[in-house]
Amino acid sequence: MKKPELLAPAGDFEKLKTAIHYGADAVYLGDSRFSLRGKAGNFTGQELRDAVSYARERGIKAYVTVNIFPHNRDLAGIEGHLEMLKEVRPDAVILSDPGLCSLFRRKAPEIGVHVSTQANITNSEAALFWQDLGAERIVLSRELSVEEIGGIREKTKVELEVFVHGSICISYSGRCYISSFLASRSANTGECTNSCRWNYALMEEKRKGEYLPVYEDDRGTYLLSSKDLCMVEHLEELAGAGVDSFKIEGRMKGINYVAGVVKVYREAVDSIGGPHGPGRKERWLRELAMFSSRGYTTGMFFGRQPDEDYHFGEESYRMSHELVGVVAGIDGGVAEIALRNRLERGDPVEFLSPGLEEKCFAVGPMLDPEGADILSARNGEVVFIGVPPGVRKNDLVRRPKNFGEKEDRAAGTAK
Repeated sequence: MKKPELLAPAGDFEKLKTAIHYGADAVYLGDSRFSLRGKAGNFTGQELRDAVSYARERGIKAYVTVNIFPHNRDLAGIEGHLEMLKEVRPDAVILSDPGLCSLFRRKAPEIGVHVSTQANITNSEAALFWQDLGAERIVLSRELSVEEIGGIREKTKVELEVFVHGSICISYSGRCYISSFLASRSANTGECTNSCRWNYALMEEKRKGEYLPVYEDDRGTYLLSSKDLCMVEHLEELAGAGVDSFKIEGRMKGINYVAGVVKVYREAVDSIGGPHGPGRKERWLRELAMFSSRGYTTGMFFGRQPDEDYHFGEESYRMSHELVGVVAGIDGGVAEIALRNRLERGDPVEFLSPGLEEKCFAVGPMLDPEGADILSARNGEVVFIGVPPGVRKNDLVRRPKNFGEKEDRAAGTAK
């Protein structure tokens, strides 16, 4: 069975490097002016050139998002952006608007066109429409089942891409207006305030004090806060349906999320068509639970599910581990760690390195850059500690979040 591409988010240069380090086949990135993740770090001018070159030098494809729904006032800026992209030569641009597709096909035919999930492609005729416009790939609507995807595959030649992991917008294929009405910032031009994540109660005007349940049916979602999508256990079904690319959501997420999710899905994609060792999928789910999420669902891929399988009913995101730092270099079993959090001798840490999954190590002697023995260090500082075999430069260091109470730190041992 053909193994689909693993496509990862690159909200800024550090996330791009992290995604590539942990095994992404391709990354998607954008300019804040024309991207639906306008609040991500993003790239402009020379940064975008450097990012695409960095990926290309490592054999990784780079797709640039130009997926806002533009108004007339945006067109001049987009045309200028198009001229710059002709020089940068990304592998493709990701678009939502038919007019922009026509513009890029006419003025930059050397750049491939991928059609965003925002275009609401839910049937084979819509897929053929975009195929006839010259699109090389379409990102299918999140409202489709695996069976429906297979039906589109049978009638088209265009590449198919689906989201397999990450946040789910409550609106149809992400075309949301809540932020526009409540904060005067349009999600459809990249300014979403995530208003759907605020706390709400639903009440019918003639039933004062009576709160009504919210639910979801086969045609879409009516929840104000969905669980996150997770299809790591079902990639073979999607590959069998003809999906060419698995996309991870998360340009607004941190490097801890990008690294951990890409690592797990790299292993899962590589295992397609092969045997699964005992407990492997269970380990993937345990690893994914370490990173920020609202709990997981398989969305619409398998049809109607109980309401509790979609709705996130807790007040905060779930995350069992926090980022401690990044391995900046290794020499003779000693690693230079660029800290992103406080670290103390005796803290239990885990290294996000292949082969070291679910293994915890207590921090031993810790040195500062001058070689002095220290007991603790803070975010922004650099320390040197001994690490087990298998840790690589650019790997992440994490710590269980439930370690940090005074008596645990005083004992200096891992739970």
